[in-house]
Amino acid sequence: MDLLYAGNVDGFCLVSSDSDFTRLATRLREAGKIVYGLGERKTPEPFIAACDKFIFFEVLKRSAEATVLPQVSDVPDLKELLTHAIRETARDSGWARLSTVGGLVSKMHTSFDPRNYGFKKLSELVRAQPYLDVVDAPDATGFVHVEVRSK
Repeated sequence: MDLLYAGNVDGFCLVSSDSDFTRLATRLREAGKIVYGLGERKTPEPFIAACDKFIFFEVLKRSAEATVLPQVSDVPDLKELLTHAIRETARDSGWARLSTVGGLVSKMHTSFDPRNYGFKKLSELVRAQPYLDVVDAPDATGFVHVEVRSK
């Protein structure tokens, strides 16, 4: 807590799979600090939710070791998660910017990481989903936005 009150730290990284750190993460966020959590898959949900972003060790290890990525169908609830986020962020046309969808998914599930599903990037993950349409839409300045909608 001394670091919190020193005022020279913008964020904290808590490396633990123990729920005892839930209150600390909550207190740090209440003080306006960013809290990153790292831990094992057995980490209790309250601690995961108390962090701004939570990364599982297994994802980091798999990224470093794996040459073959796991199948998307092995991970449940992805379709529900993505379609809900698209519905919530879509414009009247039904299309939503992937950056907005990704932001909402990360806020709803702080442990969300495309690597949990075998992909390095969110854009790769959504392009692999048969229930989604994905297009690259350049704006007036030439910057390309990835747009997504449910089929």
